[in-house]
Amino acid sequence: MFRRHLLLAGAALLAGGIVIGQAQADTATATPGKPAPAFKAVDVNGKPVNLSDFRGKTVVLEWTNHECPFVQKHYKSGNMQNLQKAAAAEGIVWLTLLSSAPGEQGHVSVEQAKSLTTERGAAPGNVLFDTDGRIGKMYGAQVTPHMYVIDAKGVLAYAGAIDDKPSTRLADVDSARNYVREALTAVKAGKTMDPPVTRAYGCTIKYVS
Repeated sequence: MFRRHLLLAGAALLAGGIVIGQAQADTATATPGKPAPAFKAVDVNGKPVNLSDFRGKTVVLEWTNHECPFVQKHYKSGNMQNLQKAAAAEGIVWLTLLSSAPGEQGHVSVEQAKSLTTERGAAPGNVLFDTDGRIGKMYGAQVTPHMYVIDAKGVLAYAGAIDDKPSTRLADVDSARNYVREALTAVKAGKTMDPPVTRAYGCTIKYVS
């Protein structure tokens, strides 16, 4: 049913119904080891938010779509919320981005976005709207969840999957290698994340045409 919502790019494991995205989109300007592209977006309270506002702090970018079964896996298991809360405790800024176009799967209103945060017990630092898809395309975000870690110097340290288990099974969370957690640990220690790029898996982002 949801196979048509998945990104057919890069390595495809069709037998298992899983499709894995390219490590980065061809048009993206975000490259690990290079300065993260600057952006400005409006949050759920109607306030402008600039990436530069958080210079000096580690930042996590999470592309999401509440209707995506891969996203649901990480929220129903509590994995995403645990990562968000652990990050906040370390002074890390967590920004959740919504890039689904109006009328497409995953698009939500301001009130829906606020309700989803409350209902799921989510704890992002902020939720940002990217309705025109400009930020997502600039970062090469292709699926949800698609994750990025930016260090305190504004350099992109990691881009890709949340973990190494491209499935919708909640039980896989516990045995997965969590790339986001590893990237945050590496950044805190002043080390380079290995690997700095992985193939993200999930539901394709429904950008505006």
